[in-house]
Amino acid sequence: MKTRPESLLLLIKLVTLHSLLVLSASQDFDFFYFVQQWPGSYCDTKHGCCYPSTGKPASDFGIHGLWPNRNDGSYPSNCDSGHPFDASKISDLLSQMKSNWPTLSCPSNDGLTFWGHEWDKHGTCSESVLNQHGYFSTALNLKTKINILQALENAGIKPNGSQYSLSSIKEAVKGASGYTPWIECNNDSSGNSQLYQIYLCVGSSGSGFIECPVFPTGRCGNSVEFPVF
Repeated sequence: MKTRPESLLLLIKLVTLHSLLVLSASQDFDFFYFVQQWPGSYCDTKHGCCYPSTGKPASDFGIHGLWPNRNDGSYPSNCDSGHPFDASKISDLLSQMKSNWPTLSCPSNDGLTFWGHEWDKHGTCSESVLNQHGYFSTALNLKTKINILQALENAGIKPNGSQYSLSSIKEAVKGASGYTPWIECNNDSSGNSQLYQIYLCVGSSGSGFIECPVFPTGRCGNSVEFPVF
């Protein structure tokens, strides 16, 4: 049976439309922000913090998240409610998660709520590249690529409550990673600016760092405190 020309044309249009939709979905973000957080700055605010049920985390930068972003500064979020967080899918990663991605929210908890939020809000928007296990294992792997605390301490920048220039912090992280970071500050209970989070950009495949196409808004002062934890 021969296919009528108009039917063939319709079939071609449908296939083309499907391909475009798949391509659009796979390109809904251009890069990731990989964000690490200093726990001392999270806790040293008027809101305070709670240690995880497993105990006080190490005095080290912990992962906050791996966030898909677009080159125009916008970002997708909460992309797929049909694939909610499932802890059983990362059971082999939980030990590493507790050490490298600890929660500091109150009341004290095991971290599952924090990780679930990160997956539901950010991870579901990268499913074209990373499934749930891949999303968390990629973030854990990225943390092994640069030891931010060591990079800062090698430059004489230590978490001892002293003030350091913002430029020296950026230079130390860039020297260790090869890429320009973005620094986020918050305020301690007295209103002083302190080193809070460090952003590095990652290519859309999640395989490695890149120069950031765009930085978030906001800025720190020229001098920031690096609090004890």
